Amino acid sequence: MIPLFFHCLGFRKTALTGLLVGSACWMALGQTPSYATRLVVAQDGSGDCATIQEAINQAKAFPDQRITIFIKKGVYREKVKVHAWNTLLTLQGEDPATTRITGDDFFDKINLGRNSTFYTATVLVQADDFRAENLSIENTAGPVGQAVALAVEADRCIFLNCRVLGHQDTLYVAGSNARQYFKNCYIEGTTDFIFGAATALFDSCGIHSKSNSYITAASTPRSKRFGMVFRHCVLSAAPGVDSVYLGRPWRDFARVVFFKCHLGAHILPEGWANWTDTRRDQTACFAEFNNSGPGAGAARRVPWSRRLSSREARQYRLAKILAPALPADDGAGSDWLRLSDPR
Repeated sequence: MIPLFFHCLGFRKTALTGLLVGSACWMALGQTPSYATRLVVAQDGSGDCATIQEAINQAKAFPDQRITIFIKKGVYREKVKVHAWNTLLTLQGEDPATTRITGDDFFDKINLGRNSTFYTATVLVQADDFRAENLSIENTAGPVGQAVALAVEADRCIFLNCRVLGHQDTLYVAGSNARQYFKNCYIEGTTDFIFGAATALFDSCGIHSKSNSYITAASTPRSKRFGMVFRHCVLSAAPGVDSVYLGRPWRDFARVVFFKCHLGAHILPEGWANWTDTRRDQTACFAEFNNSGPGAGAARRVPWSRRLSSREARQYRLAKILAPALPADDGAGSDWLRLSDPR
């Protein structure tokens, strides 16, 4: 049977078979690409480039094989953009404590009107199949309003062992059809510091509140089954912070789930808040399952939030949340297909 996707594109069975076999043969031959698949960034001149953006600009557009940019330790004060044509790109740092990308743009500094927030990101990712490992991305503007550290506007993006640091609007997970995966990451901020429309899974991450405010502000599209999902995460807070909400709905059908997380004492008993002067509490889906810690009590949660049943909880597996996976023969999906699924 020809998959529906290919049928809709007008592929005949023989043509499809030839395409897949040809792709498999090309991969089996192990042909060496005619472009660099590894670039080194070093501020001391020992690498291929001195800045991260220079290396990205040198990377081949729409490559057939993944390109890795290895970033040596240092503080890189630059605004980084991964363009839509920089697919299959990895930014790999030496260590998140010593490899830092930092910027200080904020809403009033940008001063481009009501949408200035979206111009403030230190790192902006617009390319599918992006990956980042072992580095810190930060916005050091301070408590001056909206100031994004990392904005991800692409599908099948993976962040491993990264630190995303800022205050308000630290991490923007964007794209109504985008899927993004964060594992063993640390994310900190103040107000709405994880926000956006993407289906975003946070596995075994540290989520740190720096002020009394809201952690999430989801804008999940109505058609999406999952929005933001936090599994096995630890929620902590700075000293003196004791009144934090798990989230509030930025748009009508916001969906957020905290699943087997440890919630510190800073999480308010009511757990969730509505967006002021809206009826989004009637349409948003905010839920929890088997959380622990002093902030996990269910007795005083807002009545419009809910607890997942054991049957519902079985759906919160990586393969379900981030589905559909790419075809096995698609090299672009190899990283995506190999994702582990901790239980």
